[in-house]
Amino acid sequence: MHVRLKGINRVSKRLADGSRVTYFYAWKGGPRLPGKPGDAAFMDAYNKATRQRVPPREGTLQAIINAYQDSPKFIDLADRTKKDYIRNIRAIEGKYGTLPLVALPDPATRGDMLDWRDGMAKTSRRQADYIFATMAAILAWAKDRGRITCNPCEKPGKLYKSGRAEIIWDTDAETALKEVAPKRVWLGYMLGVWTGQRQGDLLRLTWKAYDGTHIRLRQNKGGRRVTIPIGAPLKDVLDSTPKRAVTIMTNEEGKPWTGDGFRTTWRKACVAAGIIGPGIKGPTFHDTRGTSVTRLALAGCSTAEIATITGHSLKDVEMILDAHYLKRDGGLAESAMMKRVQHESRT
Repeated sequence: MHVRLKGINRVSKRLADGSRVTYFYAWKGGPRLPGKPGDAAFMDAYNKATRQRVPPREGTLQAIINAYQDSPKFIDLADRTKKDYIRNIRAIEGKYGTLPLVALPDPATRGDMLDWRDGMAKTSRRQADYIFATMAAILAWAKDRGRITCNPCEKPGKLYKSGRAEIIWDTDAETALKEVAPKRVWLGYMLGVWTGQRQGDLLRLTWKAYDGTHIRLRQNKGGRRVTIPIGAPLKDVLDSTPKRAVTIMTNEEGKPWTGDGFRTTWRKACVAAGIIGPGIKGPTFHDTRGTSVTRLALAGCSTAEIATITGHSLKDVEMILDAHYLKRDGGLAESAMMKRVQHESRT
């Protein structure tokens, strides 16, 4: 007899080898179940989980959390972001799932939540900020829809400071990576440093988006469309790359990368190049985005010109140039003084 199990949450994931696997959870945010529906171990675990589960009461934060996970706001998140959110949501449920919504406007509630964040920060400030930001996002969603009147997690400030303001890819790190990286990894670096796009957007980039002179894509974060002229160094790499799949970037087997697969291979290449390792915190793939902005500025590009390539807002480009990179780059000072000398020599 076929029994329809209520509430089962299926999550499909692509593995590094290109194959897909489906994981089953007793419900959204619930415990992962072994095997697949119909297996004895699966049914035992499902029955145990449902017996122990306390149905969320209306008027509690758990009811808001469940409604959020059924909303397009959550469903439309990128797979990796959704995975991170689910992990954070489990921590929130464990601490505040039974919290009555009527307690949210109480100043003591905000104080207690901030104390909870500060306690988590003793282990990891970054993770504490991320969990708290997830709770703030859920409550903001609920407030926008009139489900609650107060968001006690608004504007808490950040505990974690990345300390990566001065890190960009210099020629030494670039040369070291090129010497040891497989071509599939070097292709990723060249795309990153010559387009200024995020890793996820580049992993999804298809050959159809490249016409030989430009790359056209829609950024996953914010939905901004960008058209990027292709510089000769990147064009040489692209034109020499065999078309083994729909996507430009592929793994060793010629299949589209998974995010985890690329990050693992990228890290191995950076370790082999001596860019990262015990006591060594060199540039990351994310830093290719800031490096692209910096190199465009060093070449004399205006803020507007840079923004049209990388997809940043004008304000964000200015923030990057002012607060993170250019004021620490001696090359800018040399470039500026050379321009002044050339200008004054003509007067």
